[in-house]
Amino acid sequence: MVDRPRRSLQGSSSRVPVREGLAGTVAVVAGATRGAGRGIARALGEAGATVYCTGRSVRANRSPYNRPETVEETAGIISAAGGSAVALRVDHTVESEVEALFQRVERERGRLDVLVNSIAGEDPLMAQWCSFWKTDLKNAEAALRQSLLSHIITAKHAAPYMIRNSRGLIVEVTENEVLSAGGNPVTQTVKLALKGLALNMAAELRPHGVAAVAVTPGFLRSETMLERFGVTEETWREGGKKDRNFLESESPLFVGRAVVALAGDPAILERSGQLFSSWELGREYRFTDTDGRRPDWGASKIDFSKHPEQLLQLLRTGSEIQLRWLNELRRKTKHFLTQLPQTKTKAVRGTRTG
Repeated sequence: MVDRPRRSLQGSSSRVPVREGLAGTVAVVAGATRGAGRGIARALGEAGATVYCTGRSVRANRSPYNRPETVEETAGIISAAGGSAVALRVDHTVESEVEALFQRVERERGRLDVLVNSIAGEDPLMAQWCSFWKTDLKNAEAALRQSLLSHIITAKHAAPYMIRNSRGLIVEVTENEVLSAGGNPVTQTVKLALKGLALNMAAELRPHGVAAVAVTPGFLRSETMLERFGVTEETWREGGKKDRNFLESESPLFVGRAVVALAGDPAILERSGQLFSSWELGREYRFTDTDGRRPDWGASKIDFSKHPEQLLQLLRTGSEIQLRWLNELRRKTKHFLTQLPQTKTKAVRGTRTG
């Protein structure tokens, strides 16, 4: 749970505690069926929010993944713990269904405070690892629609309700705390685009008092990952025998508590547009995982011994190129700012007390 953390911003000595609980908050978690989405929905529920859990997998009709998890199961977990949750089947690639979702939330609750886009984070269509010139593009359009366009559609229909009330937070769940991500060109495009989506939305939403951020979990113990290691959430440490990196893994609830911490920060507008990792937020806001640990993937000495030399060289080369790219981008962006005329209207800024 969140401990009332204290932190400084940009070297400032000011300290601000996170708000205790999210009672009265209304949240939609798109893609709450499993993995990070389920963990985030649970964490919002345990913090007191009313959570609409949406996705394609319901008991009567599984998604094409054909996995056993359902949105009803997620909502049931929240309700069993004393929280408030509603399960709805929504295909977030169908704009009319998404529009109807937010109309229902408005009709039933009269407000929308948090949207978490965690749709298709483990879509099997993006599972292939290979060089771009070897990529099978047979399902590329479907993958882009399911894993990227769905996020844009959902944010589009959520934003007006937040803008109307001059408050809100949109969270894009992505992969990796740097620009790159593994896989193939389709996967890499999606994960990079989700970071850029939060960045671009933040600028448009800021004058309306609404924030948008991107969040990445660390080594996530999703249902799929537990199966891959042949363990359960109760016996997960046994997975360290196969891969010692697994000992620094986190449950989906950990990234969920990261989202809760951001949603409860009264100065969230100051951080809008940024890319956060669960482990950095864990240090900052001092929340813990289900077992009381605070996993820290960023501080972990990652074991790369099982990675082929060719992959390690690719990662190093890519990181070096990315650094040069970012330095050039920073220089050009600073120059562009000097060319822009001053505006009369100032953007809404978050306030920090204490």
